[in-house]
Amino acid sequence: MIARARLQSLHAEEERRFVELHPRSATLAEQARGPLLAGVPMPWMTRWPGAFPVFVESASGARLVDVDGVEYVDLCLGDTGAMTGHALPQVAEVIAERARTGITTMLPSADAVWVGEELARRFGLPTWQLAMSATDANRFVLRFARYLTGRPRVAVFDWCYHGTVDETLAVLDGDRVVPRPGALGPQVDVAVTTAVVPFNDLDALERRLAEGDVACLLMEPALTNIGIVLPEEGYLAGVREVTRRHGVLLIVDETHTMCAGPGGCTAAWGLDPDLVVVGKAIAGGVPAAAYGMSAEVAGRLSGPMLGHEIDVAGVGGTLTANALALAAVRATLSTCLREEDFAVAVPLAERFTEGVAGVIAEHGLPWHVQRLGCRAEYWFCPPPRDGAAAAAAVDEELEAFLHLWCLNRGVLLTPFHNMALFSPHHTTADVDRHTQVYAEAVAALLGQ
Repeated sequence: MIARARLQSLHAEEERRFVELHPRSATLAEQARGPLLAGVPMPWMTRWPGAFPVFVESASGARLVDVDGVEYVDLCLGDTGAMTGHALPQVAEVIAERARTGITTMLPSADAVWVGEELARRFGLPTWQLAMSATDANRFVLRFARYLTGRPRVAVFDWCYHGTVDETLAVLDGDRVVPRPGALGPQVDVAVTTAVVPFNDLDALERRLAEGDVACLLMEPALTNIGIVLPEEGYLAGVREVTRRHGVLLIVDETHTMCAGPGGCTAAWGLDPDLVVVGKAIAGGVPAAAYGMSAEVAGRLSGPMLGHEIDVAGVGGTLTANALALAAVRATLSTCLREEDFAVAVPLAERFTEGVAGVIAEHGLPWHVQRLGCRAEYWFCPPPRDGAAAAAAVDEELEAFLHLWCLNRGVLLTPFHNMALFSPHHTTADVDRHTQVYAEAVAALLGQ
């Protein structure tokens, strides 16, 4: 129903508008091309719409202001890293205080005890460790799983994603395990390290785990990094039964799915994993992550953790669990990501979903909008049931246009997806602003 010539013409108009709106960012982008690879300090920053990245001046609550003075409703929130909202005063205060009393000593602080107890309360797993990022945490738990089981492979879901962990950047090509498209210089052949199975397919999981070489299944309880793909009724209970029967450790990565509530999907859906990973949002923007484990797993690891050579075990890091990060985690979890915060944010995501669904229905489009807690995303297809179907439905031209159209009208979506994330700092007016902008984009695409 979308005429491609019209889409390309509209996109060209939006590119011209973008350049006119951002002269200062254009200047900085040109300067950055010399000292910074691809003109950015981190590769993912090239994924934003427009001819160059928008340079940020400040961010507070649910608002972001760029160096040209343009203000945005921020529905990206640092791709979940700022799910609490930006520039939290309580976090800023403890950062300043901790900076004056020592940031990193490679010794525990009293905040570590509080953080461990709070994470145990939220997620139901009794024992925790800290990491610098969820990627690090995932690397560590995969090592633990291989050590505990003596098995060489890890299992992931097709087109899922767990940071920059080498073993997880794998997909299925027919029956073959191959590197995910875009993965640069894979460390080893992923077919050697990784088993890949489709999401929402218990029979496929059963067949693969029955081979007996898989140490663990690392999973999001709902896929989020290929778009939101929800588990079918009874699927997660089936995953737990199959993994347990085959002696495979179940690791749940809640880094994105913490949007479901204070204890992520693990608490909201009554899951029973062996290990849980959580990151990004737990320190209010300060780099920090954590991983928890059952009492049985912790008991089996306690010996190696006290070993003389634990510093060369491939787990940890000099700056990991530093006093600054732990103070920020405590300040964040004691004041944010609580039931009362989700009670504000989730209804906003519901309103977003209803608004987008209304526009889709009005025009009779075969599109869909999906929600998980305070996160929502729209598709240009019916709801997919697995990652491969989601990947096949990606329309890069259409996504690029809609992202740029929204950005040019002061609405910032997550650059990798058509995704919106809500915090207690957002308002119904913010939601309705997006609905209006989205409706105008669709009307323009359809020539109305």
